[in-house]
Amino acid sequence: MGVDLFAGLTNAALPPLDRTPRILVFDSGLGGLTVLAELVTTLPYAAYVYAADDAAFPYGALTPERLVTRVVTVMEQLIAREAPDLVVIACNTASTLALPALRARFALPFVGTVPAVKPAVAATRSGLVTVLATPGAARSEHTHAMIDAFAGSVKVTLVGAPNLAAFAEAELRGAPIDDAALAAEIAPCFVEEDGRRTDAVALACTHFPLLTRRFRGLSPWEVAWIDPAPAVARRVAALLSASPMPAGPLAERRALFTSNRTAPSPLVCALAARGLTAIEAGVSPLD
Repeated sequence: MGVDLFAGLTNAALPPLDRTPRILVFDSGLGGLTVLAELVTTLPYAAYVYAADDAAFPYGALTPERLVTRVVTVMEQLIAREAPDLVVIACNTASTLALPALRARFALPFVGTVPAVKPAVAATRSGLVTVLATPGAARSEHTHAMIDAFAGSVKVTLVGAPNLAAFAEAELRGAPIDDAALAAEIAPCFVEEDGRRTDAVALACTHFPLLTRRFRGLSPWEVAWIDPAPAVARRVAALLSASPMPAGPLAERRALFTSNRTAPSPLVCALAARGLTAIEAGVSPLD
């Protein structure tokens, strides 16, 4: 399928570390917080740095060439600054486009994020599954390759929702979008055919799980919303399995933003609820 998003599934675990592993979680904005939450649940004693390239959000507005150049340049600065042991690209678009360049440039392991197509296909009973993506991810060859590889006899509807990532950002920043606009974005997910209904929706953007609670309230019928984050956390845990993390004081968790924008108080609270009490803006500005 082209890009090995899961960071070398054939690779063995990293050599044992003599200290707490340091994990850098990277996204264009706040969507990667859904992956961070799963990582913290799985590996609570690791040290985490959450880095958001919000100065360039949304990545879907960039050409592929510009996106790759930007991600590699920002990552050079972040790795030099933070010295992580492992990097999680908690963004479907960046994973699909930039991982080959990142792996060619750096010796560190990179774990990417894939649309949750395989678990959604496994979960369906009706045989009707939707992949809910950003428009860029919906156009991605990798997304189509995953559907071809895993759908089998299941009928998959691919929906490119143009505004959901921005709606998720607004939600955490204390300016939630109204129900009607949100319902319109997810309406194409619900398909009825020959007495059957869509019963599983694979989320192909890490921002979307931030809105799952509201999705449930606005859905015309119940579906399973399949989050890719648990698979990412399992892969990271496997790579770090040789480095035991005994219980003790929690390691640091910090949030970095590339823009100089001041975080509104609802966002500060949302970050603090995820253990990110130290926030720094204007990191690695490129524009």
